[in-house]
Amino acid sequence: MYQQFNEQFAAATRQFADTAAQINRLALDNAEAVFGLQIAAIEDRVNATFAFFGEAAEARDFEAFKTLWPKGVQIARENVERAVSTGQETFGRTLKTNEAIAELAKSQIESAAKTTQANVEKAAKAATKAGVAPAAK
Repeated sequence: MYQQFNEQFAAATRQFADTAAQINRLALDNAEAVFGLQIAAIEDRVNATFAFFGEAAEARDFEAFKTLWPKGVQIARENVERAVSTGQETFGRTLKTNEAIAELAKSQIESAAKTTQANVEKAAKAATKAGVAPAAK
C-alpha cells in the first residue's frame, strides 16, 4: 500500500515539476520579449530626442528657435505615441502568456481530478469486493 502511495506521490511530484518548468519558461520568454520591446522603444526615442537636442544646441537666433518648436512638439508626440504603443503590445503579450499559463494549470487540475477519481473508484471497488467476499463465506 505504501509503495502504491509513494509511486502516486512521485508521479504527481514529477508532473508538478514539469508543469512548473513550463510555466517558468513561458514567464521568462514573456519577460524577455517585453524587456526587448521596451529597450527598443527607449533606444528609438532617446536617439530622436538627442538628435533634436543637437539641432537645438546649434540654434543661434530667434528664427532658428521658431523652426525648432514644431520639431520639439513632434518629438514629444512621437515619444508619447511610442510609449502607448509599447505599453499596449506589452499588455497583449502578457495577456497571451497568462492565458497560456492558465491553460496549463487547467489541464493539470483536470488531469489530477481524473486520476483522483480513478483512484477513488478503484478503492471503492476494492472495498466493496473485500466487504462482499468475507460476508459470502
